[in-house]
Amino acid sequence: MNFSTVELVNTSLQPSSIAYIESLKIAQKNLFRFGGPIFILIGTVGGILGFIVFTQKGLRRSPCSIYFTAYNFTILILIYASFLPITLEIGYSITPTAYNLFLCRLRLFATFLLDCICPFYLLLASIDRVLVTSPNALTRQRSTHRLAYRSIIIGTICWIFGLSHVLVFSDIIPIGTEFICYLKLGWYSMAIGYGSLAKEIIIPLLLAIFGLWSIRNIQNVHRIAVTSNSTSGLGNPTVNGLNTSRSKDRQLILMLLVDITIYIFFSLIMSITLMYEQVTLNKPKTDEVFQIGIFVKTVSMFTVHIPFCINSYANLLVSKTFRKEVKELLLWQRIIYIFQQH
Repeated sequence: MNFSTVELVNTSLQPSSIAYIESLKIAQKNLFRFGGPIFILIGTVGGILGFIVFTQKGLRRSPCSIYFTAYNFTILILIYASFLPITLEIGYSITPTAYNLFLCRLRLFATFLLDCICPFYLLLASIDRVLVTSPNALTRQRSTHRLAYRSIIIGTICWIFGLSHVLVFSDIIPIGTEFICYLKLGWYSMAIGYGSLAKEIIIPLLLAIFGLWSIRNIQNVHRIAVTSNSTSGLGNPTVNGLNTSRSKDRQLILMLLVDITIYIFFSLIMSITLMYEQVTLNKPKTDEVFQIGIFVKTVSMFTVHIPFCINSYANLLVSKTFRKEVKELLLWQRIIYIFQQH
């Protein structure tokens, strides 16, 4: 919410309106008080599980697994650098960043950075799947471990430098009798608002484009393979050396598409919220409408973290390879435990 440009209309609130506003405040507080710890726990277990699984020998041969590994590792940092502070602040009124400028700036920078590089790694993975599923053999050869490492390192460094201005233009701002850690009001917070809106539109759009592109490539490869092999009498469909029955590649594509779908679905809530916020930025608001806006923004802040907390569990449901790796991991841990007991 851009506090510098919101004009409140002083109205005499009815008792029912006061009760409604209080109920909204209680609802958003309880959302983070009870829902926050649950999703933090779920996300922590899922992030650790995903990170370990994608570093296993069976999956790490694929460049896409490198992107998934970086994605799950960043998820763990995001949960404790972004989701946990918001949960403490809204759900439990614990606001250490509201009294320490260094912590305030560090937290805002980490929040913006992690919120960008998590979907960025998904975007890199989706581009890799477009390369891998291409009918052109030379295009498929561009998907390499070296490209994956370079893309992650260079992309992360660019995001760090690109968002470093948050470390300068953030401050502890007095709001009534309280203090909040927020961006400096005025042109900067307005620019960040439009930038966040652009990010919430562009990244899901790109993810959708590359996801659909991969699906189209798979369909084209399969169609060409069936046509060519039906004339040659071969039983195993191949095109230019690409075996369309490679199970692990198909499983990685399926997991990626599911992660993209989940991310787009939950990011739509924030996109719509930011659109409404920018459209009504300079319009006068009653206390009731203003509080409703804060409530919707708070719920959006909660839901935008959900995809990062549940993606590993979605992978368990849709991917046989992921389930197999998890079972082998749990079985190995069980064997180690039994061995230590004896």
